[in-house]
Amino acid sequence: FFLSLKLEKKTKGKLQKQICQVVLDHFEKQYTAELGDAWSSVRDVLTSPWCWQHALLLNRFSQSPGLESRLAEQGYRPAFAAALPYLPAAFRCYIRTTPGRFPAQKHQAGKLKEYYLLNAASLLPVLALEVKDGEDVLDLCAAPGGKSVAILQCACPGHFHCNEYDDLRSRWLEQTIESFIPDALINLIVVSKLDGRQIGDLQPEFYDKVLVDAPCSNDRSWLFSADPQQAVLRLMQRKELSSLQFQLLRSAIKALRPGGSLVYSTCTLSKAENSDVIRLILNSCRNVMPVDLSEMARGVSQEFSFLSGTQRHELLVLPEKGRAWGPMYVAKLKKVSST
Repeated sequence: FFLSLKLEKKTKGKLQKQICQVVLDHFEKQYTAELGDAWSSVRDVLTSPWCWQHALLLNRFSQSPGLESRLAEQGYRPAFAAALPYLPAAFRCYIRTTPGRFPAQKHQAGKLKEYYLLNAASLLPVLALEVKDGEDVLDLCAAPGGKSVAILQCACPGHFHCNEYDDLRSRWLEQTIESFIPDALINLIVVSKLDGRQIGDLQPEFYDKVLVDAPCSNDRSWLFSADPQQAVLRLMQRKELSSLQFQLLRSAIKALRPGGSLVYSTCTLSKAENSDVIRLILNSCRNVMPVDLSEMARGVSQEFSFLSGTQRHELLVLPEKGRAWGPMYVAKLKKVSST
């Protein structure tokens, strides 16, 4: 016992040194103001990678005999067990309350992976999107590809457009799709490297569903910025992100058919990049209306802890010990007319 305690202290010390103080100080100030009492327990989880959890999204296109019994032996159970407004039968995700990570699978040409390791909260935007077979779907900022893969676990779109502007991340996206999706389906997927802000003008009213998993200040990774100068630069550039997010949303709305819906998501706690962006869109685009997510939130309340006091069309997952998922902000909008 004492040996394991010593090891734990050593590990904690090691990881503690890697926390970027500049970022932590910035978060401390901003999130104490924005989250109030909730921030201290969230901070404890975000600064303690040894208590982080990883979920497994099973790949319906890959045979994996014995995998589910192996997961059960290691304490994993199916997530999203409650009745949800939208939960396709083929969509299978496993979680456990204890920290730790199931072994990752290497990319092998011609062999599909059996599962995708991810933060379980990142599946909420996909479930909120409610994709049906045959719909035309756009994943506007798709890399590294986890949400694109998750969409294809839910349904088979008529046309699936995965876009990623950044060249390096676009190659990562292509490899992810190749690792999880059979050739017959890959032929139905279009991967592009367009500026997401222009897609609405290039393809107006083309899509039934659009996911905008926007570039954001990633709170988990930023806290462990190895280079303090890079961290300072990131914090300065953070102010510009909400403008980019707003432009991406405007483009997504243009790309949507009337009656279509979009989901906006980020992995930050920042109000400026979350509810402020959505409020600005609702105030400036008269042809969209908010969609109530409270039924979905109730259905997953066993798995996730949410910030209270948010609007009915949005939710913010707060990491806590034993449910160390998130941060993940999700909001849903529907396009009601062309103009």
